[in-house]
Amino acid sequence: MAMRWEAFLGQVQERGRYATPQEAERAARTVLALLGAHLVGEVRAELAARLPETFALILLNPLQAAEPLSPERFVRATAAWIDGASERTAAWDVSAVLSVAAEAAGEGLIRRILLQLPPGYDLLFGHPERL
Repeated sequence: MAMRWEAFLGQVQERGRYATPQEAERAARTVLALLGAHLVGEVRAELAARLPETFALILLNPLQAAEPLSPERFVRATAAWIDGASERTAAWDVSAVLSVAAEAAGEGLIRRILLQLPPGYDLLFGHPERL
């Protein structure tokens, strides 16, 4: 079942320690748009089904990535899309959003998602060494 918008955004806001829901939403939109470009097929569709509708649509209509980005480049790309972000704040944004997405997804789906991503994303999802 899909996570509700308020619950998803509330958790992102809390984990990211954002001052406003708008800041949390901006981070979520950017990170999920980049993530969507890295996932294909059923895995992307299943994750989308567990996210609030607006975020599901962002995941399913992603920013195009020419190649899979390493975790470091994913963070750098996030920083490039968020006004005023540094790599450090972008790493915080990525972690806040992906850890909430991981909870929405559940353990089995996250394992399958991580198989589609370059090594090291387990840390971004807050799931180190769970494979």
